[in-house]
Amino acid sequence: MTKEEINNIIWGACDTFRGVMDASDYKNYILTLLFIKFLSDLFDERFAQLQAKYGKDSIRLERAVARERFLLPKVELKDKSKVVDTFPAHFRSLYERREKPNIGELINIVLAHIENTNSGKLENVFRNIDFNSEKELGDPKERNRRLKSLLGDFDKLDLKPSHLENQDVIGDAYEFLIEKFAAGAGKKAGEFYTPPEVSKLLAQLIRPESGHTICDPACGSGSLLIRVAKVIGTENYALFGQESNGSTWSLCKMNMFLHNADNARIEWCNTLSDPRLLEHDELMRFDRVVANPPFSLDKWGAENAVDDRFRRFHRGVPPKSRGDFAFISHMIEIAKPGSGRVAVIVPHGVLFRAASEGKIRQSLIDENLLDAVIGLPANLFFGTGIPAAILIFDKGRKKTDVLFIDASQEFENNTNKNKLRLQDVEKIIKTYNSYKTIERYAYRATRKEIEQNDYNLNIPRYVNTFEEEEEINIAEIQQEIDTLESELIATKKKIKHYLKELEIS
Repeated sequence: MTKEEINNIIWGACDTFRGVMDASDYKNYILTLLFIKFLSDLFDERFAQLQAKYGKDSIRLERAVARERFLLPKVELKDKSKVVDTFPAHFRSLYERREKPNIGELINIVLAHIENTNSGKLENVFRNIDFNSEKELGDPKERNRRLKSLLGDFDKLDLKPSHLENQDVIGDAYEFLIEKFAAGAGKKAGEFYTPPEVSKLLAQLIRPESGHTICDPACGSGSLLIRVAKVIGTENYALFGQESNGSTWSLCKMNMFLHNADNARIEWCNTLSDPRLLEHDELMRFDRVVANPPFSLDKWGAENAVDDRFRRFHRGVPPKSRGDFAFISHMIEIAKPGSGRVAVIVPHGVLFRAASEGKIRQSLIDENLLDAVIGLPANLFFGTGIPAAILIFDKGRKKTDVLFIDASQEFENNTNKNKLRLQDVEKIIKTYNSYKTIERYAYRATRKEIEQNDYNLNIPRYVNTFEEEEEINIAEIQQEIDTLESELIATKKKIKHYLKELEIS
């Protein structure tokens, strides 16, 4: 199957929910069923290969199956201790039972069995979704109709690895769906997705290398982590993430498996109040840290920051109503000393707000950690129209200057939101790599200049985008006005003459 065929089928399956519930709600049902279809087809192909290899040697076949990437166990349904139905925890079993009045309950049972059997990889992944929910899917009749329709649509997919155009198409389909859902999810979209062109930009700015550990402490559906991994070009890397929303965390886990990042460690937790990526009861350190955290998060936990056991806020405690510098402080602390790099998307207020944020900003500059400030166009992100910026920190910096780039005016203007074009991304990367001043686009500022600006990082203070207007020749303009006035007088005389001939007063 081609990428286009798969995308068309799964996007068509979404018609079951359109107009009934928001994309931010029904995305979980669509993406979970896609994952189950993937697991089922993968298992079928591997089982057939092992069966061909071991023939009638059932013992060796059973041992080989037990070592497979995912296992699909048998389900036994009982009524008063009596077994009334037995079937594999498999998509095909659900499709064959699509007419059952309790199909939503059966899907939940299959998910629970798959999760429990593969607990090392899938523990809690399906706990945040209920295919038998009356609140989400309607009364039993309507719910059954929708689920039957969904199962019928997904049965059209053939996701066996040998039957695919290439091995990336399933992961690409998952990304395709997440982006489509984000476009229709309104303000909620920013909670789980970063636009692909922005992800590609951050992935290249962070400069990942083979062997690196990469962390996103606000990973959403995991798309940004996957983009960074793709830049490396090998499979020699380790991915780590943290996500506080349970449903989004589940999407991220499935996303990792669909992109063959089985060893990615994604924790379900609040990064600021209860980080779980720990080693010897201390924060883990990473080669590269990248994130698009929620903008100006309110009630992020400032009241407990002074006593933070990981000492993340030693430069100062950000305001309780704006958690931007809380995420920045965490990211810098978990970057490896002497070599770690950080790239984070922030609202522009981070660049110039005073009080505690100003003190933290000054400390970061005085410690020579800030490497670049990149201004992005407005209306670029899902869920918000405000312009944002990228801050790059480098714990291995030798230079003391800071590069400012104003990329806010170069983009594709679409109906709903703006988009960075390929040439826009390439220009930003090229400018950052050259680290030189470019008239009306970039400026390499010295530490002294930043100090003279009271550590204000507002980009227009450094990058002058003002274009002088053409000098106006007053004499020529006056002569043109005089000519026009003469022509007007002559025209009025002609009109008066014509009116007189027509006897019109």
